[in-house]
Amino acid sequence: MEKEARAYLHDARISSRKVKIVIDTIRGKKAEEALAILKYTNKAAAPIVYKLVKSAMANAVNNHNMDASRLVISEIYANQGTTMKRIMPRAQGRAYQIRKRTSHITVVLKEM
Repeated sequence: MEKEARAYLHDARISSRKVKIVIDTIRGKKAEEALAILKYTNKAAAPIVYKLVKSAMANAVNNHNMDASRLVISEIYANQGTTMKRIMPRAQGRAYQIRKRTSHITVVLKEM
């Protein structure tokens, strides 16, 4: 059985649609290369995914005795989380609904 290290982030306050743009750029890359890409990616999701990849690397090294330089992002995905519903008062007593979306992000690293 192949070793793998995982890291999860549940209910990140950013929509999964915005996260997917960022994670598509690093899927299948070496973990260290992915961190370099994320560091200079100008998107709101980039720092969140950066921390998650760092966490997955730490899990791999500390819990599974894997070599950090040989880690590859084998899986990374973002699913829709719970949606917080808020109300925005509008003219003539109406109320519009605001949906504050969240996402669940998962990173799986394997050793090359």
